[in-house]
Amino acid sequence: MDARPAPEFPAWPQYDDAERDGLIRALEQGQWWRMGGSEVDSFEREFADHHGAEHALAVTNGTHALELALQVMGVGPGTEVIVPGFTFISSSQAAQRLGAVTVPVDVDPDTYNIDPGAVAAAITPRTKVIMPVHMAGLMADMDTLAKISAENGVPLLQDAAHAHGAQWQGRRVGELGSIATFSFQNGKLMTAGEGGAVVFPEGESEKYELAFLRHSCGRPRNDRRYLHRISGSNMRLNEFSAAVLRAQLRRLDEQVALRDQRWTLLSRLLGAIDGVVPQGGDVRADRNSHYMAMFRIPGISEEGRNTLVDRLVAAGLPAFAGFRAIYRTEAFWEFGAPEESLDAIAERCPNTDAISQDCVWLHHRVLLAGEQEMHATAEIVAAVVAGA
Repeated sequence: MDARPAPEFPAWPQYDDAERDGLIRALEQGQWWRMGGSEVDSFEREFADHHGAEHALAVTNGTHALELALQVMGVGPGTEVIVPGFTFISSSQAAQRLGAVTVPVDVDPDTYNIDPGAVAAAITPRTKVIMPVHMAGLMADMDTLAKISAENGVPLLQDAAHAHGAQWQGRRVGELGSIATFSFQNGKLMTAGEGGAVVFPEGESEKYELAFLRHSCGRPRNDRRYLHRISGSNMRLNEFSAAVLRAQLRRLDEQVALRDQRWTLLSRLLGAIDGVVPQGGDVRADRNSHYMAMFRIPGISEEGRNTLVDRLVAAGLPAFAGFRAIYRTEAFWEFGAPEESLDAIAERCPNTDAISQDCVWLHHRVLLAGEQEMHATAEIVAAVVAGA
């Protein structure tokens, strides 16, 4: 194995003259913040159009996008937010930082997405929001979740940090009737290093206007007399980041199509390896953006999985351990945790615990390489797993 040359994958982030031109354009307009320039406004219109939303609000990062969306949806002290146990910690902390209680529920062992049945069982009179996370770009079961939402009067907030350009039965994220948030952190499918966005579907203009105020220190547009109408914070995206994101958005569709094509091959190759189970799919999620190439190694210990990831990295693959269950982090228990013990939560989240222990993911730049690299990747995984 040591003699095999490491496969070559495209670098990430990707950029060309479109980003350079955008940065110069932002520089030379002479106003570098959103209230004086035009790049953020233009990006918001383009991003909303691309995702079928009525409005988009660009913010400083994806965590702030979640926190802002939850706030305008009424989340605060005394309320609960249902989230998947298997997700990045921001899904949980955004609610907890507003004083709410985060209630983790289990996920599907094949798709790694939130289990609708577990959601329905977790709803209480205090539940304010249900937050599905579209794991690795594979959209959650939006049909069943929408039905649960309507029956219980609890709105959905889509955490679409992985799902730029994804679709559910031909409908884009902004066309599914619920507010959604995105991240533009350095590893995401389009990036300016940091950044985020909240997208609002048709009929949510009032929440959009409220979010604008809260993301700009409670200050209305064109205010010249410091008339701060409500409390808020400074979550405004700068003009340079917006210029970069406009260029990134223009290549999104082509990259999503290529990743989907490559995953069709790589998942088949990984599935043929003894002991490896690639992330499953859902035919209704008919456009998967593939933020990660994820697979499980059932039965492996967490320590064994971590050692295996180290060996994959040494062999030339951009490999990572799967997310730790949010309730198995110290941060989760600092404030805003439910009045349950860790063991009680883990008992009702067996799939989350298992996936957190045995899941491995490869950075999406792997899926931007050629077919030869897909075969080389599978060969490395097979060799490392066989030696584990």
